[in-house]
Order: sequence, then C-alpha cells, then structure tokens
Amino acid sequence: MSDNAAAPKKQGRNNGAVVIMCLSFVFGMGAMSYAAVPLYRIFCQVTGYNGTTQRVDQMSSVVLDRTMRVTFDANVAPGLQWDFKPVEREVNPKIGETIQVNFTAENRSNETQRGQAVFNVTPGEAGVYFNKVQCFCFTETDLKPGEKLDMPVVFYIDPEIVKAVESKNIHTVTLSYTFYPKEGPKPVASNEGGAVKIEKKL
Repeated sequence: MSDNAAAPKKQGRNNGAVVIMCLSFVFGMGAMSYAAVPLYRIFCQVTGYNGTTQRVDQMSSVVLDRTMRVTFDANVAPGLQWDFKPVEREVNPKIGETIQVNFTAENRSNETQRGQAVFNVTPGEAGVYFNKVQCFCFTETDLKPGEKLDMPVVFYIDPEIVKAVESKNIHTVTLSYTFYPKEGPKPVASNEGGAVKIEKKL
C-alpha cells in the first residue's frame, strides 16, 4: 500500500517539473524575441546589411572626381498626421564629398505628436558606404499642432564604394525615410499652466 501511495506523489512531482520547464521555455523564447529586434538593428548598422547606412563622427578626407546620383524618398506611417518631404528630390555630389540636404515635416493634426524616422538605402550593397555625419533620424522628433520643422541630413559616400566588386558599378542610390509614431513623455506644467515641450537636438 505504501508503494501505491508514493506513486501519485512521484507522478505529481514529475508533472510539476514539466510545467516549470514549459513555462521557462515560453519565457525564454519571449525574451529572445524581444532582444532580436535591437540585435538585428545593431547588426545592420555595423555591416550595412539590408541597406542600413553608417553613422560616423568625421567627414571624408578623400574626394573622387566622380559623382553619385542620390535620390530621396519620404514616407509617413499610419498614426502620424504629418506632411514629410525632401526639399530637393536628388543631388549629385562627388564621391567622398560631404554635403547637407534638408527635409521638412509639418504636423497637420490638432495635437502634439512624436515620431522617429527609420531609414535605408537602395540598392542594399550601397548601405555600408553611405555615411551619415548628422541626421534627424538619430533622435525622436516632437511637433506641435501646425508646427513645421526643417531637418538636415549631412552625409557622404565612402570612396571605397568604387573598389568593391558588388558596388563599383552603382551610379544611383536612394535614401528612404519613413516616420513612425512614438509615444512621447507626459507634458510638464509651466508657470502659465500650459505645457512645456521637451526640446530635441537634431
């Protein structure tokens, strides 16, 4: 009889262990999926994979006697009532030349909205050679109702682009941006009882 009584207890312990293992597996998979997005983003920024541009702190010291046609594409995802567009549709800088182009964004809604731009370059092989010195996409952007903002991008094409087999015949690249809505901080009351916007440096 003692053996029969011990069997249900042992089976109960085994079932408990299985439940704990299943829960651990579910939580582990959730944690990995949560970490996958930032890790993928870091991988793309380091390698230029999927047309991700490079962020640099200094300008090129080499300028070639060859130009590159650079076109611009601007989009807004659902959730932002913004008018977003490039000031110039295309430029033709020399490879290695550092230049500035400008985009504009205007909030068409009746409330303050916050967004952040996601970017890529096509063809994808050119992404690793597209170097940004300054870009509004590095930070989030707040726009008040009706507010219009000029947003600069400073970049250059790495001269190494003409040496690599996969990129030496590229003559046109397209820099694309899409603004997505971001949840902003709660407004802080000012002395006048209004709200103070948190300023963001581009």
